[in-house]
Amino acid sequence: MENILIIDDNEDILEFLSQVLRDTYKLYLAGDGEIAQKILDTEIVDLIISDIMMPGIDGFELCRLVKSNVEYCHIPVVLLTVKNTYQAHIEGLEVGADLYIQKPFSPELLQLQIANLLENRLKIKAHFASSPFDDVRVMAHSKTDEAFLKKLDEYIRKNINDPDLNIDQLAEHMNMSRPTFYRKIKSLSALSPKELIDVTRLKKATRLIAQNEFTMFEIAKMVGYNSQSLFNKNFQRYFNMPPQEYINSLDKDNKNTKG
Repeated sequence: MENILIIDDNEDILEFLSQVLRDTYKLYLAGDGEIAQKILDTEIVDLIISDIMMPGIDGFELCRLVKSNVEYCHIPVVLLTVKNTYQAHIEGLEVGADLYIQKPFSPELLQLQIANLLENRLKIKAHFASSPFDDVRVMAHSKTDEAFLKKLDEYIRKNINDPDLNIDQLAEHMNMSRPTFYRKIKSLSALSPKELIDVTRLKKATRLIAQNEFTMFEIAKMVGYNSQSLFNKNFQRYFNMPPQEYINSLDKDNKNTKG
């Protein structure tokens, strides 16, 4: 179940949105931007819904803060507004809003638009985890995320033969606390940091297998696995086939290409 943070200073609107969404999502409610910030700092949030007209930090400013902060910029933001002006729509796009919905709105339409937005994100995450050749940056939804993922991926690959590579090393390299780094990776990729390390190891392994220069035992060692059985188990888990079947599929492709 995905987690949605709803921000609105109107309690009636918070209650209305809760009724519409609580059966489908886990909800966090905030009456202003400051409370929202505290929730973002402690919980994994998959989507933010915010009213634009609020005292203190308004919806535009909140969206701008979220999209400019590497810790949260991957989170999609839905802005709700009574403003139906061209300028308001432009401003919503400029601050990075993913959806801009005018009040009053149909509950069914809101549910559908949120579901579509989250479903698209989930498809990208699932495709990355199960595709041997996809680059980690396919999950980026902004230049900030792209740079973040590139820096992280380069560090994992540089240390890929270290079987003890762990979340603490990654968090330190990315200048984040362990909890913040965990939330970021989990929300961005649907993987834990350990799983992301495993996927990166295995994607490297598929490239080494394709080179046809090393034994499977050597490849497992080169990507940081001391245990051949664990390497085989994880390969099957992420790519839905054992390594030997993957080798056979490459041989088959080569024969078809030559033929």
